[in-house]
Amino acid sequence: MVNQAKKPKSLVACVDFYLEDCLVKGQSLRTIEGKRGYLRMFTLWALAEGIKRPQQVDVEVIEAYQAYLFRYRQPHTDKPLEKPTIRNRLTAVKVFIRRLHIRGIIKQNGLALMELPQVPRQLPKGYLDVEEIEAALQQPLLHDFKGLRDRAILAVYYATGLRRMELANLHIEDVDLKARIVTVRKGKGEKDRRVPIAQSACVWIQLYLEHVRPRLQQLGSGPVLFLDNRGRKFREHQLTRIVSKYVRRAGIRKPGACNLFRHSTATLMHENGADIRVVQEMLGHADISTTQVYTHVTINKLREVYAATHPAARSPGVPQ
Repeated sequence: MVNQAKKPKSLVACVDFYLEDCLVKGQSLRTIEGKRGYLRMFTLWALAEGIKRPQQVDVEVIEAYQAYLFRYRQPHTDKPLEKPTIRNRLTAVKVFIRRLHIRGIIKQNGLALMELPQVPRQLPKGYLDVEEIEAALQQPLLHDFKGLRDRAILAVYYATGLRRMELANLHIEDVDLKARIVTVRKGKGEKDRRVPIAQSACVWIQLYLEHVRPRLQQLGSGPVLFLDNRGRKFREHQLTRIVSKYVRRAGIRKPGACNLFRHSTATLMHENGADIRVVQEMLGHADISTTQVYTHVTINKLREVYAATHPAARSPGVPQ
């Protein structure tokens, strides 16, 4: 419980208290910044509606906020918010109020009975087949040392299915080239995991370490594996630009960049017989339902079984 004299009173002060509480609980800065953005939008709306204290936030208020989110249009595109985004913003408020109740800031949780809008799980927007992946891998110019680095980055994405953040945070010591194991430290949810990596990717990493990284390395480079053109740790948007460039050069027009490789890793493994829980471990999903989306995209396997088992698929289909 919080000292009565130190209890925050206003909605804005409670947001600051809550975010500090999240930090103390060990949540990542990335997670906290996401919550800050969601709650800032809510508090700006609430203050405009005359809602200044957390005790005022009940189901009626949150339904009005949901209606506002539904009508909201993004300033640069004039497009509405997607349903998952609306759900995430409402979830942030619900968790915020629940935590204030647990900490004794408010006596009652006005959102305890709140039902979040249902969002159907969507298929990944795209994935690459083996031929498309090979085409993308052939695009970097290997006579350019930066092209060699980019080739190693693509190889790691394909071999491991890492997230952008996870690849950017890799340290040299996290990749055991001999055992062919990558240790992902503090991935999503601050969780560590170990994943195998293909021998071919290890070869590209070794070439990068021998011939490229020493040319990029600066005093402040630190232990990160992959360095940008200035010898610094990659930022996520930089990795997106690199991967997207080579995917487009290969003539592939599917949406996405780094996630295309991640989705491809999961889909191809599952199509070739990997149990869905193995894929879950590979991708670092906390919930198996997140991974199960890949059971729906293995259309090649489904088509093969369909052709072999469905009578309609075996008939000529042409009137005699």
